[in-house]
Amino acid sequence: MKATLLVTVLITSFGIMAQQPPKPSEEDLSKMDFWVGKWNLTWDGGKGTNLIEKKLDGRVIQENFEATEGNYKGYLGMSISTFNPADGKWHQAWADNQGGYIDLIGIMDGETRIFQTTNFRKQPDGKESVSRMRFYNITEDAFTWDWEATTDGGETWNLNWRINYKRAE
Repeated sequence: MKATLLVTVLITSFGIMAQQPPKPSEEDLSKMDFWVGKWNLTWDGGKGTNLIEKKLDGRVIQENFEATEGNYKGYLGMSISTFNPADGKWHQAWADNQGGYIDLIGIMDGETRIFQTTNFRKQPDGKESVSRMRFYNITEDAFTWDWEATTDGGETWNLNWRINYKRAE
């Protein structure tokens, strides 16, 4: 009985591991390529850097953010982003040196790239909010990144932080 159960578990486990996940298209994998590189950042009251690299056979984008001057000096964060062909969406996990952790889902809106939180957060006033980051005005050497929040289901988005990205030399 024990031997049969062990063989069944091994076969089942091997079967799961042997299944090949669906392969993403090159188009899907390239949707965030504009972000890859070394960036100098500026925002109202501060400066920083962000190094974005493709990892794991080009399937994962790793971000390394550092605020170097001004109002957020010393703030560090990193994320990993990947396209999941099973659900056809980009996913991002963010963590920082303040203990922050955020799960986000990618949305493509024309030329704008958006990562939006996956759950509502209760605010002190009792309202629920959703946050998102938007990448827009994208060129080869620059783009704008906004961190926004809504408490009305997306009718109105309020700007919390705007960062201007300029490709480092």
